[in-house]
Amino acid sequence: MAIILRLDRVMADRKISLNELSEKVGVANVNLSKLKNGRVNAIRFSTLEAICDVLDCQPGDILEYKRETN
Repeated sequence: MAIILRLDRVMADRKISLNELSEKVGVANVNLSKLKNGRVNAIRFSTLEAICDVLDCQPGDILEYKRETN
């Protein structure tokens, strides 16, 4: 996948647990876990906005694009 998720790194920098983030964002723990581990195909802008608000970060801190070479 060309999009790399860095949610785990941002969470570690902010010293926030998955459970705490889940409660503050209002998204199920299991769904945030999938996002954290890169097991999702999409994310709602409203969810991304809530995560960025809680973590005080920009979307680019969580998402990274890496061109795939063939």
